[in-house]
Amino acid sequence: MFTGIIEELGQIERIDHTGDAARLTIRGPLVVDGVGHGDSIAVQGVCLTVVERTPDTFTADVMKQTLTMSTLSDARIGSPVNLERAALVGGRLGGHIVQGHIDGTSTVLVITPGEAWRVLRFSVNARLAKLVVDKGSIAIDGVSLTVSNISPATEASQWFEVSLIPETLAATTLGGLAVGDRVNIETDILARHIERMLALSAAALPSQASPPESQHATAPRSAS
Repeated sequence: MFTGIIEELGQIERIDHTGDAARLTIRGPLVVDGVGHGDSIAVQGVCLTVVERTPDTFTADVMKQTLTMSTLSDARIGSPVNLERAALVGGRLGGHIVQGHIDGTSTVLVITPGEAWRVLRFSVNARLAKLVVDKGSIAIDGVSLTVSNISPATEASQWFEVSLIPETLAATTLGGLAVGDRVNIETDILARHIERMLALSAAALPSQASPPESQHATAPRSAS
């Protein structure tokens, strides 16, 4: 479990492809402090398990499904990555509950600069659009953010926006995004649970059967 508050901007040092999977070695002196074999670290919002570590780096395996669903398939040596260790029980939850289990990717559509902030608009497919709400939480490349605007429900191509302060732009990979770049997104776990419960409830409702036809007894005619 994570909070979406990035601890360190790391860098990919090595990529070893093993069939349909990959093994990444990432430099992150801060996040490896106190981390051991089997611990979790979020890389660009993707929860990975530490299999090896040095005082400055850690290594993690990335399976095919994760490569298919995330931007880690585009990872290159030297690429910067957002890093966060698993949250400590009893610590402050500065962002929101982030699992590191991403829903997929989105594309940067528009970047609008401001005097002290930057507004980024991202695409979102129809499957996930209903889980993104105005002023709700979303994780982009592992960064906990608040949705600042969403597209009208009637719009054919759905989108959402976030507003980034200078600290977020400087301390994460989001400051280097350009139009057309892909990012990993994770919608709010509470929204996903509600969607599932509503779907199951709807499926469990009995079908609306037509009321039985009225049966009118016909009295036998008397013999004339």
